[in-house]
Amino acid sequence: MRFKRWPRPTPFEDTSRKRAAYRRKQVREQGALPLFAVAIAERQLDVDVEMVRRTGQWERQQQESRRQRADGWRRTRARLFAHPTAQRLAIRALWRVCPYPADPSYLWTLLHEIATGRIDPARPPWGGRHTFTPRTTPNPASFAEAFRQIGQRTVGGGPKTTGADERLFCGNLGSGIVFLTSRVRLCEPNESFYTSSNHRLRDSHVGRGGHWIDIAVRGTCSDADLALIRQLAQAMDTRPIVVRRP
Repeated sequence: MRFKRWPRPTPFEDTSRKRAAYRRKQVREQGALPLFAVAIAERQLDVDVEMVRRTGQWERQQQESRRQRADGWRRTRARLFAHPTAQRLAIRALWRVCPYPADPSYLWTLLHEIATGRIDPARPPWGGRHTFTPRTTPNPASFAEAFRQIGQRTVGGGPKTTGADERLFCGNLGSGIVFLTSRVRLCEPNESFYTSSNHRLRDSHVGRGGHWIDIAVRGTCSDADLALIRQLAQAMDTRPIVVRRP
């Protein structure tokens, strides 16, 4: 199932240009009905209040947009899974290569066109039989080229706590998708350190003395892949790195 990575919307910003535009709007509204200018001015919001209102409105719109999109995916997936297994797999393979945008409304349209006989999954109108090739990085030159970060969680907290931020990476070296869990660990278990919020595998600010990097690998991974992961990770950090299967 394809889920398009939509660009993150830019949050509403309180700028001097927006404030000036709002003040001009107030003047136009009052000038449109000069006999009621005083009454109109009394009902108009202060510019500071208006900026706060717009900020809240932007947040509510984004939340509603995400809710509607999630509801769309749930309805569309329910319709897809109502098909027999063989037909569902054929539709999913077709969806991976079709030219439609990865949006629930377009998948719903594809399901409707298949149900009404307008599209034959075996002979789609945009070309012949297609095969889906997974995206792999068989010979990566760097850790960032082979893996991308997909998650993070804080283990521990502020000062005088033992723990570190865990970061989750994923990639495919050719054998299948693998997930890496990276965590900075203490050489001396009784020590404590503060985990910086901008921890990175390559430039952690936790400290380089007395720490090592623990990378747990999950998924299809050969011994050669483990060695390659360690080589790529070690090139980004001077501390000892251990790459292991959990």
